[in-house]
Amino acid sequence: MTTDMLVARLHEINQPMTLEYVPIPTPRPTDVVVQVKACNVVPNLRNVLATYAEWFPYLPLPKLPAVFGLDSAGVVSAVGEHVTDVMVGDRVYVNPGLSCGACRACREGQDQNCDKYTFMGYFAFGAEGQKLFDAYPYGGLGEYLTAPQRNLVKLPDSVSFEEGARFGYLGTSFSALRKAGAGPGKTVLIDGISGTLGLGACLNALAFGVTKIFGTGRNAELLADVKAIAPDRIEVLPIGDGNLGDWLREHNGGDGADIVISSVGPGAPAESITDALATLRRGGIAVDIGGMMEKSALDLFSMMCSQISVLGSLWFSTAEAQDMADLASTGMLDLSVFEHHTFPLEKINEALDDLPARHGGFTNFISVP
Repeated sequence: MTTDMLVARLHEINQPMTLEYVPIPTPRPTDVVVQVKACNVVPNLRNVLATYAEWFPYLPLPKLPAVFGLDSAGVVSAVGEHVTDVMVGDRVYVNPGLSCGACRACREGQDQNCDKYTFMGYFAFGAEGQKLFDAYPYGGLGEYLTAPQRNLVKLPDSVSFEEGARFGYLGTSFSALRKAGAGPGKTVLIDGISGTLGLGACLNALAFGVTKIFGTGRNAELLADVKAIAPDRIEVLPIGDGNLGDWLREHNGGDGADIVISSVGPGAPAESITDALATLRRGGIAVDIGGMMEKSALDLFSMMCSQISVLGSLWFSTAEAQDMADLASTGMLDLSVFEHHTFPLEKINEALDDLPARHGGFTNFISVP
């Protein structure tokens, strides 16, 4: 019986990952071991690794050597003696969000508000994240990983491992839409709808039964592909093609949007969020899930007068991810639009150096051990 597993581990900054064999881990009493079948390769992983020393000090990366890989799906291969409701052979997505499990936020079921919250295989949100990196040292760029049983999402047979490995981006918008009360009779503007986060928000909004979805983006061809998913419910506007607020109200019976989801990336200007906020009706809600780095000046007095709310929404709970998986099992959440580009783990360095051109958020880069 094989006792070792292959991992791709980073030992030095600005150097390729090293392919090496390490012992297959054994689970602690409330942990499981998952045989990785698919791991989503975050589009900016190469940039993160190249700028290790300059990475955000409030989002610490793991000490080297480290095994990266944020979103993993696979099959449970071993369970600890105190594990319940999880069996060897279960198909699962592993929520990489780790928390201490003991603080007030964790006891209230608000794991994302834990001061120690950490993404297994990626980065932490506080100074004590290294303790969780040490406890769960394997990301998805390896053949096996360990995880707490409470982090497992059971995948229906209708959801492939490649689709399951996209759950991180999908779940982020699922949680945001739920916080904002998305559903039938609501209208949603998704700023950056053709990107990785934005497309997930669009698919989830359709599954939630949102009546009308509006979207912005830079690439007119990509926007056309998004609109083609549901032409009667989706309207798109390339950035720069007109006043966003006027356009939305023109296509929405004169009303503003009920919800804004901001999913734009680091290069977006601060005006992006202020322009999006201007589309909201009185009492509307904006939720930021993107990575825009420019600081925007919000007109708080105007927002108060119009009862506009702005929320930050980080990741999602495992319970929300399970709800999303169950929604996908019904077919209401349609994951068939993704274009999976897979490569073997042994080719991780070559793949990061030469990923094929992206078709916006439709493209899914997957490492397959």
